[in-house]
Amino acid sequence: MHTVQPIKDREKIEAMKKILRASSLRDELLFTLGINTGLRISDILSLKVGDVRNAKGAVERFEIVEKKTKKTRIVALNKKTRRLIERYLATERPNARDDEPLFRSQKGGGAISRQHAHYILNRAAKMIGVMERVGTHSLRKTFGYFAYKQGTDLAMIQKLLNHSSQAETLRYIGITQEQMDEVALKLDL
Repeated sequence: MHTVQPIKDREKIEAMKKILRASSLRDELLFTLGINTGLRISDILSLKVGDVRNAKGAVERFEIVEKKTKKTRIVALNKKTRRLIERYLATERPNARDDEPLFRSQKGGGAISRQHAHYILNRAAKMIGVMERVGTHSLRKTFGYFAYKQGTDLAMIQKLLNHSSQAETLRYIGITQEQMDEVALKLDL
């Protein structure tokens, strides 16, 4: 298995959304949900329609038991992600039952596979000229990278990603020694 990288350029993220949207709202939602929640792909692909809607049918946040850690996590959804879920369900899945996979395969009733998710993301990344290795884990790493870049406390990111150390989190989100050196060089007090 090869190490994948976060997508560190906002313009490339928007370009990927556009490419994925042209394919289907499902593919755009897969990408958008991943980069905005930091969930592992196994947890994203196991979501059912009823998981993302509350008892009143509204999309706000949801609770999930993470497959890898077995920990319960409440996942808050930002406005952009909520709207995309609502649009996806209204246009592409208007009659979906709560027990159906959120990311349904077009080749049957089950969820898309991890391999197909990788194919979708990798193809879109190549189409927009991303040269780094991109895969399903890039979504989670992108979430961590941008949370860090916007000033979220590293301890909080570590907790959200369920990492055992801050050093692991920095490595994971692709913060390099060069970037850390740049902080000290720019400080010039």
